[in-house]
Amino acid sequence: MELFSRTWAALRAAVAALPDAEFAKPSGCRGWLIRDLVCHLVIDAQDVLITLATPASSAVTHDAITYWAVSSEPPAGDDPLSALIVRLAAAYEDPALLKFHLDDVGSAAGRAADLADPGMRVSTQEMVLTAGGYLAAYVLEWTVHHLDLVAHVPSAAGPPADGLARTRLMLAEIAGAQFPPSMPDEDVLRVATGRRAPTEAEAAALGPLADRLPLVLG
Repeated sequence: MELFSRTWAALRAAVAALPDAEFAKPSGCRGWLIRDLVCHLVIDAQDVLITLATPASSAVTHDAITYWAVSSEPPAGDDPLSALIVRLAAAYEDPALLKFHLDDVGSAAGRAADLADPGMRVSTQEMVLTAGGYLAAYVLEWTVHHLDLVAHVPSAAGPPADGLARTRLMLAEIAGAQFPPSMPDEDVLRVATGRRAPTEAEAAALGPLADRLPLVLG
């Protein structure tokens, strides 16, 4: 729960500190500008609020790892939801409005997470998780998207080290294999999720695992 709050606060602070001109730069998400990514984060924050306000009475079916559906095909960026996000992001026009909306909804999502009972069961996407498990899944979401945010803005602050380390462990559990100790956390996250291809040296260190990457999470 604390790591959710810390990674989410760091991501929102990084967005708030971005100069307006940076919103037109590409993000680490294929086909998305930074403004599109930030608009997606607004929707993520809404999902957190909705899920924490949707209690479930049935048994838990998923945890922070099994929450993620995994495929090997990176998104093309032309599905209806991605197209909607791009149109919504463009409609803001002024990045200050997008920053304000993320701060407004994002702060509320952060407060709701701080107040949630970790053992409470919640429902989302036909899954039942504990609130703690659901929020733990979002540590991965926030951390990977924080890397997306700073991919082409090296002056921006990156994600917290403990969020990177925890996300690496989660990806290893999803993959069912450990990543080479020689690869720093940021490189593991970018390569494992298909943000970039591995170098020759990384592919050699990954061994057979390289053929199973990327892990496209949805």
